[in-house]
Amino acid sequence: MRPKSLAEVARLAAEGDCFDRCLANYLDEFYTAPTAGALVEMPPFLAPKAGEPGRVQDAYLAATAEELARRFDLPPPAWMTAPEHALHRPWFATPLASVRAVLPLESPPGFRSRNLFVSENALSRA
Repeated sequence: MRPKSLAEVARLAAEGDCFDRCLANYLDEFYTAPTAGALVEMPPFLAPKAGEPGRVQDAYLAATAEELARRFDLPPPAWMTAPEHALHRPWFATPLASVRAVLPLESPPGFRSRNLFVSENALSRA
């Protein structure tokens, strides 16, 4: 089953499904038929249940919403601007110092603004 919204990704992850797999499945679904409806519903917060990993996932979902809205010229959902969707400390997608130096330059704006540092193709599906 492919999640049809970011809210569905969060609900599945909260129930114990793999966040990364759910997000990848969502992206496959979204790229098939990009719509604002797939972004509009606010995902439930994962931080209360999952702690720090959940905070990162909450920020990641908001960054994903912002980037998809920007790339597909869709209205950005209002929920993504909540302060709870940003990290206070930087988070890097890799522990490798050599790669970490490049990520602040590569990270798409929606990720950088939330203190998430990922590769430029973080939302790519190949």
